Amino acid sequence: MAGLEPLYAWARPAISRPQDALVCGIHWELIQHGYRCLGTGDQPGPDERKSELLPAGWEANKEVYTLRYKSTDDARELLLKAITVEDSMILNVMDRSSQKVADVTLAVADYINPEHLDDFHKVYKNTKELRTRIASGIIAPLGAPAEKARNEPESKEDVHWDENPLRLPPRQPMGTRAPYRPSPLSPFAVGGEDLDPFGGRSGGMIVDPLRSGIPQPGIDPSSGIPGRLPPGAVPPGARFDPFGPIGIGRPGPDPDHLPPPGYDDMFM
Repeated sequence: MAGLEPLYAWARPAISRPQDALVCGIHWELIQHGYRCLGTGDQPGPDERKSELLPAGWEANKEVYTLRYKSTDDARELLLKAITVEDSMILNVMDRSSQKVADVTLAVADYINPEHLDDFHKVYKNTKELRTRIASGIIAPLGAPAEKARNEPESKEDVHWDENPLRLPPRQPMGTRAPYRPSPLSPFAVGGEDLDPFGGRSGGMIVDPLRSGIPQPGIDPSSGIPGRLPPGAVPPGARFDPFGPIGIGRPGPDPDHLPPPGYDDMFM
């Protein structure tokens, strides 16, 4: 309960019994959840200001401790009444804006060592359980302040740019690894490029010999193909489907030069 120690040292002259120490701990938990104390009693007093400290006279009524709180975003105002019943304390908290009410009953001996009221390091026990009881019994039913909720860390899933083919991939800073993109030879990449108007993916249904993944001699169609295309006919980086054998002196016969199987079979 970080921060409670200086508060307890400040309030120590007013703490005369275990119930006082428990109220001090409960007060600090509300502070931790985004509330500030306005004062004592059911009705507001003059010149009230939100404070992390306990107000003057907070321990005057030993039977019913009455404190009022307001959230840091001014959206909620709580009325806390801590009622002592023998060895227990009943916490009754009402949100005045929504009229919601939350109740928690605490056994004082479970959280306070009455013989160590002078020693902060020994007076509190089971502090984790106390925080859980207040969070689940008061904060959760009434709702945490909006500012407190915004400060809570949020888990964000990694964005996979390949999941949306219409989204431009982010630029990669120098020295960083480029995002993974499927191999053009992968059977799961077939058709992917046809969904991407920006040409950032691979695996289109139209075979591009220049990007098929098969080693080819260095060909840049934007510089022109002798005897077929003048320079500049193909924009730089555009997907180009050659209309003839690419390269000079390509070894082996071209598959287009071979007759189809059974071409001379009259029954085909």
